[in-house]
Amino acid sequence: MKSVKNAKPVLARTPEQCITRLRGQSILLDTDLAALYGVTVKRLNEQVKRNAKRFPKDFAFQLTAKEWENLKSHTATSSGHGGRRKRPYAFTEHGAIMAANVLHSEQAETMSVAVVRAFVKLRRMALSVEGLARKVTALEQKYDDHFRVVFDAIRQLMTPPDPPRRKIGFDAD
Repeated sequence: MKSVKNAKPVLARTPEQCITRLRGQSILLDTDLAALYGVTVKRLNEQVKRNAKRFPKDFAFQLTAKEWENLKSHTATSSGHGGRRKRPYAFTEHGAIMAANVLHSEQAETMSVAVVRAFVKLRRMALSVEGLARKVTALEQKYDDHFRVVFDAIRQLMTPPDPPRRKIGFDAD
């Protein structure tokens, strides 16, 4: 029987849901990448350290203490009691692919395709939002102040909503 310490993580989210923005880049945290690739976080990080030349700073980097605290507060992760003791590593799109190459597992090879597709999908969505913003700005300059309310409403719709907060307390439903 396997011990809990060496258990492979199970990912309950899709690759698209795991990608987050940090330092102006789209990244995957080592915990999510390890779950996607079907390995432990320890094994993933060991392979990254063994193959350090393949992971320059624009492929993978360790979060600062402040970034980690900020990320924990946004995602409601463990407060440190039984949780993670070291700051996680973040992998960009290229770092995630390189990680699949150094892990040499069948699941890593298969999931790397899904990871690339998730990053591409995210990039396309960002470009379409930027294009829409440019069009709204051009229209705003073309029309007078009577349409300002309309343009303000469109800009509000374009801004992403705040992530839903977890309710505190007991829910009878």
